[in-house]
Amino acid sequence: MEIITDIEQNSEAWLRARAGIPTASQFSTVLAKGEGKTRRTYMLKLAGEIITGEPMESFSNDHTERGHAMEAEARDLYSFQTGAQLHRVAFIKNGRAGCSPDSLIGDDGGAEIKTKLPHLLAEVILKDEFPPEHKAQVQGTLWLAKRQWWDIAIYWPKMPLFVKRVHRDEIYIQKLATEIDRFNAELDDVVAQIRRRGEAMAA
Repeated sequence: MEIITDIEQNSEAWLRARAGIPTASQFSTVLAKGEGKTRRTYMLKLAGEIITGEPMESFSNDHTERGHAMEAEARDLYSFQTGAQLHRVAFIKNGRAGCSPDSLIGDDGGAEIKTKLPHLLAEVILKDEFPPEHKAQVQGTLWLAKRQWWDIAIYWPKMPLFVKRVHRDEIYIQKLATEIDRFNAELDDVVAQIRRRGEAMAA
């Protein structure tokens, strides 16, 4: 496991550190069933990154900048309400997968910060359950970061901060690890096919 701390999240160096490997924020895409078009698209993007050596993603638009500012507010509020000492890291690479934790806490925990529009956050607060749409990312981060528990904190200005703790689900993590291995094997095959065809066209 490699913990990268000397770069900033969403920087060019961060994008390069993530390039070519599945990351926890997209684990739900890797697990996608049905026609699998989003899974296929994600795989082809990673293949392009491997072949070109260049990251495809960019996070420099106004919407994401506002989201990052709100996440900083949420992080401060979470730290104030829980008393947790938050340790920021840029990226954790573990084998052929990685994650970008919002914060590590102590030796065993961490926190994921999300923002949701007021009506969506209101629904989360009323249900008082861990939002299932974030399960793959958080359980994946627990797996890759080798942690025991993780808090999700969901924020919108003037709304109550929603905090819910989840622990490792070993059965789910094993399934996830298996699917990531399968995804990477398919990714290797796609990259090999593209390179072979490129060589044939150049011959």
